[in-house]
Amino acid sequence: MEKAKIYELISKMTLEEKASYVSGADFWHTDAVPRLGIPAVMVSDGPHGLRKQDDEADHLGVNDSIKAVCFPAACATACSFDRDMMFAMGADLGKECQAENVSSLLGPAVNIKRSPLCGRNFEYVSEDPYAAGELCAAYIRGVQSQNVGTSIKHFAANNQEYERMNGSSNVDERTLREIYLPAFENAVKTAQPWTVMCSYNKVNGEYASQNHWLLTEILRDEWGFEGYVMSDWGAVSDRVKGVNAGLDLEMPGSNGANDALIIEAVKNGTIKEETLDECVYRILNIVFRYEEGRQKEVFDREADHEKSAAYAAKCMVLLKNEGVLPLKADETAAFIGGFAEKPRYQGGGSSHINSHKVTSALSLADAYGKILYAEGFPADKDEYDEQKAAAALDTAGKADKIVVFAGLPDSFESEGYDRAHMSLPACQNKLIGELLTLGKPVIVVLHNGSPVEMPWACDVSAILEAYLSGEAAGKAEMEILYGKVNPSGKLSETFPLRLQDNPSYLNFPGRGKQVNYAEGVFVGYRYYDAKEMDVLFPFGHGLSYTTFAYSNLKVDKEKFAPGETVTVSLDVTNTGSMAGREIVQLYVSDKTDVAVRPVKELKNFVSVELAPGETRTVSMELNERSFSWYNVDKKEWYAADGTYEILIGASSRDIRLSCEITREGAEELIPVIDADVMMGDLMSCKKTAGFVKNMIAEYMQAFGDQQSSETKESAVTDEMAMSMQRFMPLRSLRSFSSLTNADIANIVEALKKVVSE
Repeated sequence: MEKAKIYELISKMTLEEKASYVSGADFWHTDAVPRLGIPAVMVSDGPHGLRKQDDEADHLGVNDSIKAVCFPAACATACSFDRDMMFAMGADLGKECQAENVSSLLGPAVNIKRSPLCGRNFEYVSEDPYAAGELCAAYIRGVQSQNVGTSIKHFAANNQEYERMNGSSNVDERTLREIYLPAFENAVKTAQPWTVMCSYNKVNGEYASQNHWLLTEILRDEWGFEGYVMSDWGAVSDRVKGVNAGLDLEMPGSNGANDALIIEAVKNGTIKEETLDECVYRILNIVFRYEEGRQKEVFDREADHEKSAAYAAKCMVLLKNEGVLPLKADETAAFIGGFAEKPRYQGGGSSHINSHKVTSALSLADAYGKILYAEGFPADKDEYDEQKAAAALDTAGKADKIVVFAGLPDSFESEGYDRAHMSLPACQNKLIGELLTLGKPVIVVLHNGSPVEMPWACDVSAILEAYLSGEAAGKAEMEILYGKVNPSGKLSETFPLRLQDNPSYLNFPGRGKQVNYAEGVFVGYRYYDAKEMDVLFPFGHGLSYTTFAYSNLKVDKEKFAPGETVTVSLDVTNTGSMAGREIVQLYVSDKTDVAVRPVKELKNFVSVELAPGETRTVSMELNERSFSWYNVDKKEWYAADGTYEILIGASSRDIRLSCEITREGAEELIPVIDADVMMGDLMSCKKTAGFVKNMIAEYMQAFGDQQSSETKESAVTDEMAMSMQRFMPLRSLRSFSSLTNADIANIVEALKKVVSE
């Protein structure tokens, strides 16, 4: 509907109708105004399946929803590093929404994996903001290609469950801009989600639901967001502040309590009616977009189940393989562990899907040769049973290879609470250790939504990380284990050796409703690389049944100016005997030393499928942002002149090719000119270096004259002199020369004139 017609409708609404319209009619529907032909529309939880509930709803997965298809969760799909797959899965979900009369899917969830303990990490994408933004933008475009909206969430800095409804995430602006906001920014700028869902928490002391800086200044004014902002369910603290800050829709409604506050605020001038009209317009614009884009679809659960299996097979990550995989049909395999029969394939809480059907690995055993099974340990609790363990050891003794289906029970990770540790259930670790004593190859298949410690990692022969791969997880597992599908997923998060190694360890989850993001921009691999720490499995790691060679790295320009893009190309060759897919990762390392930055940062990636012996050239682009860091003083992104290294890797710790390029023509960073400016800053600034050169010489001469001839050489070494020059403030010349306060003031004014020319 045209904007003018929507505003014409708004002009016919009473103040009471407007106030009611910016509140949900119930748990899942927007309000309706029948007399004006304004319909109610339904939203539904996602993001990896349609969790459509009836009116008696709970938002946390306690009550049943319709039978639907559970696709792989974000912890798994992120490992595909496949934009096309994310688009396709999104389109499938969009069609399901059309078939079920759902206007918007509540997802994707793009919050950064700050700590492996966050209870919701299973539905978050990555520890890396670029990866999260690229993959979620593709997903959003897929869903919205079917004229169904998405609600990217949770905006912003929602990285834990502990005190999430009233705690404050205290994050400096540079860290927000470089780590916690870019995934949202990328999606908004390139995919325009129909809605954004604000988070429960405070950001630097202000609830996200009433944070004008977040919802208006950044989201709308800077990024150009065109849709409406809705609250997370029950996230509103002060509804009047929320309206003024840019929160359009409160979900669910407050049974009229906040409507009355809005009406009173408009009457007393606290809210301008035009501001309320804008909120109503933004909601109506999306509602009519959906209504006018309705299309007939059939929710084919069987077909989508098969698609879910194909997606899952692209996502699973082969972490280790000492030549024991793939399994062969003529081998006897012992399947051990309750997850073989009852796989954990999704997380708990608001994204929990009432699955159409579930395919386990064990249910397909008859099609894959001789497979023996013993439960060994249960899939739903940490309980070591001597008899079950003995039976598992007996069964494993009859096999050529042992496959342990392990993982985290539902109770170990869920929305609503964070994990207390990174361990698997003790019963599983114990049995794996006992199985290793048999001297046979042990293969571990993991079902978990976030990293786990693996005390047996060095001893087992192979590890397949299945993550939470959706209702067809078992089919994908069997296809990979037996070589029908070549594994190609790569980790979108680091697996540390132990919890204590994590950069947020000392500041997670905080206490007293305060959590300090003291690690700054050093999240995930950025931290481990800077500390040169060993990890269990690095970001971007993943093996294949074939091998790949990288060669012929080229850049289209060795020197580049501000605003120019750089195109990087290389050849990738499948040097093995099986068709496979490789994920090539491009990292950038800033060598200018202008700011404290991570050793390297992911700035692009590409997925390429190759037949045995095939070579293809792949290309990736780097833009201005690829080289930039956020300068808080300038309130903008900045990249200095100098050298940058292009790193091409099979993982963050497996860099295969590199080259250097040079940036020229950037605006110089000018130090703040006052009496406290450091001499070193003035000397390193091109505009001021010449001006202060003689001043420095006179100062050093005066300083040296104050030393006795006996101690001059030992007291003031060249190294000390250089350091003192660098860190000495301008005002200190009063103490080491004949300069007065007036002289210093004159120098400051002269310097200001120099930098302004």
